[in-house]
Order: sequence, then structure tokens, then C-alpha cells
Amino acid sequence: MGWERLTDMPAIVQACRDVMHVAEAVIATTLDEEGAPCTRAMFNLRRAGQFPGLTHLFAIHDQDLLVYLSTNTSSEKVRHIQRDDRVSLYYCVPHTFHGVMLAGRVTMQTDARLKADLWQPGWEIYFPAGVADPDYTVLSLRPRRVRGWLGHQSFDACLDVAS
Repeated sequence: MGWERLTDMPAIVQACRDVMHVAEAVIATTLDEEGAPCTRAMFNLRRAGQFPGLTHLFAIHDQDLLVYLSTNTSSEKVRHIQRDDRVSLYYCVPHTFHGVMLAGRVTMQTDARLKADLWQPGWEIYFPAGVADPDYTVLSLRPRRVRGWLGHQSFDACLDVAS
């Protein structure tokens, strides 16, 4: 059985959503001061089973595959992003050999309402002052490129990202 190349954009976007909705984590890669990749696992806020209260925030982004990430303002990844905002995110479901890579530029979000909407009970362990903690940062990525593998299907596509 050989590889089949998936080229239908609606099918590619649907495949991305399918993997993003069930992957246990998102693997985020930033570029360090020397331009070397630095990779770490983060919460997959699109995972409906773990974050059911956030599904409404992503429903309006089914076509553009917008991603939100929460992190510490003081983190190394934020320092990397402030220097170079190019990021790669990877979602996978290992036992199915399904994986999706999203690439683009990350934006640091300052909207207090968005930060409050994303806030989850228990995050006080990471941000002791709660949603207003200055160390609580929300990042967003509207991917420009997607690549993926779905068993014996693969895809590589550029998304039309409006400014």
C-alpha cells in the first residue's frame, strides 16, 4: 500500500480539526537565540474532552484553524517569540499515525476578555494571582501552512490567511 496525497482543501482542514480535537497535547517549537529549534509540550486547548468549555471559542475558527495557547510571560518560549515569532505546532494521535503540523507567526494577545474566556479552574498552580496574573500570557497562531499524515495519506498546503 502506497502513500496517497490529499489535495482537497476542505478535506485537509477537516483532517486538521479531527486530529487537533483529540490530540492529548500540542508540541510547540520556537527558535532560540541561535536559531536552533526548541520544542516542548503544551496544553491542547482545542481538545474538547479536556477543555469542553472552550469549544465555542474555536467553533468560529473551524476554517482558519486558529490556535490559542496559554503560557507564562516569564517563559523561555515567550522570550523566543519576542525575538522571532515563527512557530511550529504539532498535534498527533500516535496509535493512529495521524499527525498535523501547523506553522506561522504567533501573536501575544492582550485582550483581558479573551484571557478570561480561556482561563481554566486549577490554573492558579501556574498563575497564582489568577486571570490577572502578569505572568499569564495567551498566544495565538493563525497557521499559514499545514502538513499532515493520516495513516497512508499525506498533505502539505498553504492556508489563505487574511491580515
